[in-house]
Amino acid sequence: MAVFRIERFTPLPAAESWRRVTDWERHAAHVPLTTITVPAGLPTRTGTVFVARTGVGPLAFDDPMEVVRWSPPSGSRAGMCRLEKRGRVVLGRASIDVYPTHAGSHVVWVEELSIRLLPRWGDPLISGAGRRVFGRVLDSMLDRPGQGYH
Repeated sequence: MAVFRIERFTPLPAAESWRRVTDWERHAAHVPLTTITVPAGLPTRTGTVFVARTGVGPLAFDDPMEVVRWSPPSGSRAGMCRLEKRGRVVLGRASIDVYPTHAGSHVVWVEELSIRLLPRWGDPLISGAGRRVFGRVLDSMLDRPGQGYH
């Protein structure tokens, strides 16, 4: 299973960082060849299922994810979101935690995933690609242009 962790510090308050990083449809603007569909008009909460579709035409696949924990930040309490990937191609889980800090907030994204039919020796490649792609997603969503990868 490929595992990667991304951390970012931002001057944004925790509630605003949370709002941005859990805006699922907005993630697609930063991931190549991907669209994300979220149930219309429903707030995100435990049990919400949304689908990321990646690829072109017949080479596309769906990556359905279910929110299994939803606890927005409040006051000095961190926000925690847990997702389970339930697709035929991509399996695993992701967690997004947003911690309030004196200077804004600290966002931690950890993803564990496996891609069917990809041998385990490919895990380091998937981890590296995940860090780069999702690092850019976080930088863009938190308005951190040119911050590089951490």
